[in-house]
Amino acid sequence: MVTFTLNGQTKTFDGDPDTPLLWVIRDFERLTGTKYGCGVAQCGACTVHMDGFTRRSCITPISTAEGSEIFTIEGVEGKEAEAVKAAWIAIDVPQCGYCQSGQIMSAVSLLQNTPKPTDEDIDGAMTGNICRCATYHRIRAAIHSAAASMEG
Repeated sequence: MVTFTLNGQTKTFDGDPDTPLLWVIRDFERLTGTKYGCGVAQCGACTVHMDGFTRRSCITPISTAEGSEIFTIEGVEGKEAEAVKAAWIAIDVPQCGYCQSGQIMSAVSLLQNTPKPTDEDIDGAMTGNICRCATYHRIRAAIHSAAASMEG
C-alpha cells in the first residue's frame, strides 16, 4: 500500500507498486487533466509536481510516491499558478490544448524557482514539453507576462 498526498488530500493506492503514477492519477483518482502523450517521459504532457519538482508521471512508479506531496493541473495553486493561468488565457496560448497542462505545470515550477526568467531559462525549463501545434513563442511570451505580473 502506498500513501501520498494528491492536491492536498491524503490518498492510498493498494495495487501493483509498479503502476505508473499517471494511471493512478487518471484511472483511480479520476483526475484527467494530466495527459498521456508518449509513455517514455519525452513529451511532457504527463508533468506533475512531486515534492516541489516537476516529474513525468508516465514513468514514475507509484511506489516512489510513498509519503510524497503531488500536485496535478487540477490542484496547482499559488501566485505563480494564478499568474501563469491568467497569462495563458490573455495571450491565448493553447491551440489544440492537449499538451497545455504539462506546459503549465513546467511553467509554474520555473517561476517558483526563477521569478524573472530569461529566454534561456525558459527554454531550459520547458525542454521536453513538446507542443505539436508549435505554440512555443506564445508559451514563452506568456511566461514572461506571468513573471512581469508577479513583480507588481
